[in-house]
Amino acid sequence: MAINIIVNGDPYEIQIKPHWTLVYVIREKLNLIGTKEHCDEGACGMCTVIVDGKPILSCMTLAATMDGKSITTIEGLAENGKLHPLQEAWVEEHGAQCGYCTPGMIMSAKALLDKNPEPNTMEIKEAMGGNICRCGNYEFIINSVHTAAKMMKGGK
Repeated sequence: MAINIIVNGDPYEIQIKPHWTLVYVIREKLNLIGTKEHCDEGACGMCTVIVDGKPILSCMTLAATMDGKSITTIEGLAENGKLHPLQEAWVEEHGAQCGYCTPGMIMSAKALLDKNPEPNTMEIKEAMGGNICRCGNYEFIINSVHTAAKMMKGGK
């Protein structure tokens, strides 16, 4: 079967098998390896991408359900070689330690800031609740989201 999707602004027609997950298609068929695959059961958030403006767990999403959808992965955030403010904030605030969870964290944060450009700490914690950082780096991650929000408003 074939699906037509838009990934990071580019259209694709991809032949898939009915049991393939979105994370499999992103990583193995489109060679976009920024989206991580870890738990395969929706528990860690490392596979988070944005579909039509909403964060989803791509390991729990069948690719067949994505026909006609617009998908943004971590690779789609930078423009013209310039990091997105979220990526800049993660660097500035040391939001990544090992970095494995970072793409999923940033995508969840992007979905939050697109909906709520000035979240408080509790709103950030709620939006990021499905993302696990094994390094225990949560204070830096929350600071990264606050800094990105300021940067996106033209501050800092």
